[in-house]
Amino acid sequence: MSVLEIRDLHVTVETDAGTTPILNGLTLTIRTGETHAIMGPNGSGKSTLAYTIAGHPKYTVTSGSITLDGEDVLAMTVDERARAGLFLAMQYPVEIPGVTVTNFLRTAKTAVDGEAPSIRTWTKDVKQAMKDLRMDPKFAQRNVNEGFSGGEKKRHEILQLELLKPKLAVLDETDSGLDVDALKIVSEGVNRAKAETDLGVLLITHYTRILRYIHPDFVHVMVAGRIVEEGGPELAERLEDEGYDRFVGASEPALETEA
Repeated sequence: MSVLEIRDLHVTVETDAGTTPILNGLTLTIRTGETHAIMGPNGSGKSTLAYTIAGHPKYTVTSGSITLDGEDVLAMTVDERARAGLFLAMQYPVEIPGVTVTNFLRTAKTAVDGEAPSIRTWTKDVKQAMKDLRMDPKFAQRNVNEGFSGGEKKRHEILQLELLKPKLAVLDETDSGLDVDALKIVSEGVNRAKAETDLGVLLITHYTRILRYIHPDFVHVMVAGRIVEEGGPELAERLEDEGYDRFVGASEPALETEA
């Protein structure tokens, strides 16, 4: 079992107003096999948490720690974090002109595993994963995310998840922009990855609709850069009915910026 531990994490970002605190003493533990949902209003710091775990240089950790199996994640480069077993599905996946999906996936797999996968096995695995995600096989020869719809970009993120087989995945609003059919397909992909590898999942979302397909073990409410309430799946249902007003009224929201 792998364990990601976040302890008293404080993070700032530079804005037009100067150095702005975003995370203000956040503590969270995620183990492989567990699914944690983080919910909260806009500006609460959810995406900042995701990008800080992944190592985005825009965010500065001023105090606190992130460890994976006791190893200091904050001392790792971005690629070292990926090789250690951390994965980020971005809210807004970027385009990579000139790099085909096929080349991107095999290069990433080689980097993560330390050796190139067998061509025969790899080709079979890619075709099956694309079929499961109902992706047109022609997408394998297209440049990464170039001309992809929002739903196609999200499917490609989950394709990476299924093929790279990380220990822990951070899914940053993977449900945003998806219609009902695409949401179900993407969720099924996450569930397959978890079933095959005992994946640990940190699922960031505003809404409960994705939680109907990806069932959380734990739900955390995040406001102003800290966890203000925790519970099981029933907490998500309460948030659907009540919203975040009772939390926001007690604390000034953090300024969350997108990377």
